[in-house]
Amino acid sequence: MPTMHDWTSLDPAARRALLRRPAQEDRAALERTVSAVIADVRAGGDAAVRRYTARFDGVELADLAVGPADFDAAEAALSPTQIAAIDRAIANVRRFHEAQRAAPLAVETSPGVLCERREVPLQAVGMYVPAGSAPLPSAAIMIAVPAAIAGCPTRVLCTPPRKDGRVDPAVLVAARRCGVTRVFRIGGAQAIAAMAFGTESVPKVDKICGPGNAWVTAAKQLVANDPDGAALDLPAGPSEVLVIADEAARPAFVAADLLAQAEHDPSAQVVLVTTSRELADAVALELDRQQQSLSRKAITAQSLAHSRILLVPTLDEAFAVSNAYAPEHLILEIRDARAWLPRVTSAGSIFLGEWTPESMGDYCSGTNHVLPTYGYARAYSGLSLHDFVRRITVQELTPAGLQDLGPVAQTLAGLEGLDAHANAVAVRLAALEGR
Repeated sequence: MPTMHDWTSLDPAARRALLRRPAQEDRAALERTVSAVIADVRAGGDAAVRRYTARFDGVELADLAVGPADFDAAEAALSPTQIAAIDRAIANVRRFHEAQRAAPLAVETSPGVLCERREVPLQAVGMYVPAGSAPLPSAAIMIAVPAAIAGCPTRVLCTPPRKDGRVDPAVLVAARRCGVTRVFRIGGAQAIAAMAFGTESVPKVDKICGPGNAWVTAAKQLVANDPDGAALDLPAGPSEVLVIADEAARPAFVAADLLAQAEHDPSAQVVLVTTSRELADAVALELDRQQQSLSRKAITAQSLAHSRILLVPTLDEAFAVSNAYAPEHLILEIRDARAWLPRVTSAGSIFLGEWTPESMGDYCSGTNHVLPTYGYARAYSGLSLHDFVRRITVQELTPAGLQDLGPVAQTLAGLEGLDAHANAVAVRLAALEGR
């Protein structure tokens, strides 16, 4: 069970220690191994990908690409109810992300000086959909929908194969119904390398989006640092949730929300911050009771072992703790939750009130579930339509505009000692004066 702590009795060092995430494996050793995989795939292409798939996934692949017959078989394997749920989730995610389209921007900053900003879709995006201990068709939806709305011409999806060499049918159905038909049965660091640099089968992409384990995350960061590689969406680590609850919260609801996140991974972390000792005790009992009926209780037990219940004197203090932690998911199970929303400064996604379980954001409310973890929510936002476009600025001056504003640029260039900058303006002003 999570350990319980009285926040007011802790010194600053102890507080910082409690807000640390679970220790990650040796980063240097991980990066060395992942770097070797990337170098091999970059040099060896499909052959190297097959070699690592056999080594890490235990699958010998003849064809890396998923074919039309695989998509048809996947659809036949799902029930009408399952397909309808996928379609409903896609519709909500599409509705929310279509609303994120930016209006064209054009401003005349000075007379005769027009500044604009255009949005241009990324030409090629890679999507990584995990399928280790649990396949994630929801991740395919979260990445593929905004990529399609943005109009990215090349959309490539990689996901690990099952032991039989096939791809999880729900992932394939979600991908095709989002308009993605270029799917490859590749997982891990080798999938990231294949998309970043291209192989005989896998197209090179400009950016890679999607969650993954430590190997995938390290690979994304390494290829993003290579000028010939591919950008990454956002830094991420194991999943996490922080729940702020007061004495009115229902212990069963709070415990269910904590367990929902704990079942992701043994390294996942869940935190309860509450003003009520009575609630904290009741949640601990509920965690033990509900966990017994879960299929992944071996994973939740490991996750709960490094999770926390923090007792605070006031909700003001609870929000201070939450902002310092910067959770991936923040659930507010408190009275009048919306009134407290302005107090949140760092969180990936917020769930307001007792009727809003985090599961809804994971699957079908419409918001994106690809979110910053490990404290990165202090500076990063979750995946959105804006991650699939580039914003390019444009400026255009009339002769009158240059005559009016050009001397300002000449003066500033002089302050910086950049004569050629000033000269680029001067030659034009001279031409306008007929000299």
